[in-house]
This record gives sequence, C-alpha cells and structure tokens, in this order.
Amino acid sequence: RVLKIRDDYRAYYDRIVRRIRNVLPQFGDFALEPLADNNDYVSLDWWENTETDYLFSAFQLSDGSLRFMALATLLLQPEALLPKLIVLDEPELGLHPEAVADLAEMIRSASVFSQIVVATQSTRLVDEFSLDEILVVERDEARRRTVFKKLDPAGLEGWLERYNLSTLWEKNVLGGKP
Repeated sequence: RVLKIRDDYRAYYDRIVRRIRNVLPQFGDFALEPLADNNDYVSLDWWENTETDYLFSAFQLSDGSLRFMALATLLLQPEALLPKLIVLDEPELGLHPEAVADLAEMIRSASVFSQIVVATQSTRLVDEFSLDEILVVERDEARRRTVFKKLDPAGLEGWLERYNLSTLWEKNVLGGKP
C-alpha cells in the first residue's frame, strides 16, 4: 500500500501494475484498503480494467496469477526496499509460459540490487538466462557434500552451437541431475 500512496514510490507501483497487466490483461488496479479490524493489513483485492465496479479477491485468481503478482511486487519494488538476499524456489510454477520470460526479466533487473538465488526444474526458465548467469548445484554423495559449479563456456562451445541450455540440461551435459 505504501508504494501506491507515497509520491516517491508511485513510479515503482505503476511499474508493478504495468508488469502484471502484461501477464494478466484483465487486471486493472489493486484496491489495497486496510482491513476493518486491523489497519496493518490489506486484503489482496483488485478491479478489472473494465467499467465494472465489482471488486475481485485473491480467491478468484489462479495460483499462477497470484504467484506472478507476488513476484512482481517483490522484484519490482524500490531498490532501497529490496532485501539483500532473495531465494526463489521454483518461481515459475503455475505461470503461463509467456509469463516466464517476464519473470526472468524481473529477476535479472532485481539482481542488480540484491543477491538472487533461484532453484528451478523449468527448462523454459533456464533458457531465459545465459551461461554465465547459471550455477549448477549438485549433491556429491561420495564426498557427502554439495558442489557448486560455474558452467565453462569453452567446454560447452561445440554443444552450444547445436543445442540450447535446456536441451543440454536434459541431456545431463550441464549436470544438475535430481
């Protein structure tokens, strides 16, 4: 709510609303009125972008739509309000395939100001990033430890001429097996 009512944050709020509209064209704006019994909380209510005055609630959205709204609000808030570390576990779940590109762009944009760790099993999300933006994490059972591996562009040069990153992941060339 602060983003909507404070002049110095309004541009960020408007950016969040525009991004949500990219994915949910029917979205008009958030209501963001405090709850009657607790002014510290707001209900996630919103209007369509039509002439109707019907107020929709979070219960009338799909899980993916709610997830996208939450991620857009988190990742597009003012730099000063972003946490130092953001950990996202499978943020693409429930999202429309076209929304995954928007998600990747928001992650990349917020990563300038925050350390962002994303765990995913989505080949679609992996393809939105470049080789230097991906870190493969695997469990080394023999040594009983977790191994973090930066991908080697030189070692993958021949592969990348013929395949995209998600295909190389599926072929277990990159690692990251379950």
